Amino acid sequence: MTNTSFILFDDQTREDLLPLTFTRPVADIRIGIMTIREKWQHFLTAACSSLTVDYLRAKFPVVTAENNILINGSIVPDSVLVQQIKALLPGELLAQGALLIAANVAAGKINDFDMSNVGSLCVKEYGSEILQIRYPWDIFRLNGEAIQRDFDLLTHGRKSAAISKTNNIIKSENVFLEESARAEYVTINATAGPVYIGQDAEIMEGSVIRGPFAMCEHSAVKMAAKIYGPTSLGPHVKVGGEINNSVIFGYSNKAHDGFLGNAVIGEWCNLGADTNNSNLKNNYAEVKVWSYAKERFVNTGLQFCGLIMGDHSKCGINTMFNTGTVVGVSANIFGAGFPRNFVPSFSWGGALGYEVFSLNKAYEVATRVFGRRELEFGAIDKEILKVIFEKTAKYRNF
Repeated sequence: MTNTSFILFDDQTREDLLPLTFTRPVADIRIGIMTIREKWQHFLTAACSSLTVDYLRAKFPVVTAENNILINGSIVPDSVLVQQIKALLPGELLAQGALLIAANVAAGKINDFDMSNVGSLCVKEYGSEILQIRYPWDIFRLNGEAIQRDFDLLTHGRKSAAISKTNNIIKSENVFLEESARAEYVTINATAGPVYIGQDAEIMEGSVIRGPFAMCEHSAVKMAAKIYGPTSLGPHVKVGGEINNSVIFGYSNKAHDGFLGNAVIGEWCNLGADTNNSNLKNNYAEVKVWSYAKERFVNTGLQFCGLIMGDHSKCGINTMFNTGTVVGVSANIFGAGFPRNFVPSFSWGGALGYEVFSLNKAYEVATRVFGRRELEFGAIDKEILKVIFEKTAKYRNF
């Protein structure tokens, strides 16, 4: 489409997806192999900007053009949906009931665009099924379907790099290695779903992997790890121990033994050696988790739900997380016993109590962590953390 800008907008699901969306637009959530933004860009063969909250706009600016197609950033694309969105004429809106999917909007109406002011648009109803990420637990709950979709997209018409004969591969047609990926003396069972190993990623000897499984570029699975699908590892992630049905965003580490199950871990997080999370209550009841949108605990409808952790958070060795624990941004958790199952952002402590983790200390840690990756923690990132610190102060009643 000539001179068209594609813009991924945040709707009310942004509040439901906190703490993961404190630091990113909804479209930058990773599910499957790619982020939602990367999926849209793959289908549209065009860059997509974001329409998000004010404090994130310096890092994620909106880009407008003569024609502007706004797309709900919580929706995972497919070919049928993309075709209908591309066909939208100026002044047309695609919806499914109350869910606003996409709209062709004039540049002057973009900044105040939401479902409450679309009365002048011509509504087209979308009748096919939609895959939408509404809550943090949807990320691991729907991850298997997302891995399969992304696997089909990324490997279509391509041939996997050669897989070393030292490996024990079950259903090899469902396994794809990029050219620089490495795996030796590993067992991979792709019977239940595909396995994708990205560029410069390595699975070390003795590890056992069950699909669906995806690891992005420059990630590492350490020796003798046990991973059950559906599990995804973002770029520059290092994992060890036992993992089940979890999604770990980029630049985070769970490098040692310990169990992580039915979990979502944000970027720049570190789980200390022998960290474990419970993903099943002793009474087998459905799990409740803290909701920032409702400001109370809500029922997930799931029997299995583990840990949701926002960006920049860390925990010390032997940390134990109870079922359905939500940890905010830039928290530091340590000590014996189970911490509470809602840990506010910028908390320092554990089961014996918390104090405020100061903003300057958070800056210092982030600067060092970024530096280890030869990246800069700049002024825009500092301002984002500052706003989050202020917005979350009401939860830190220590």
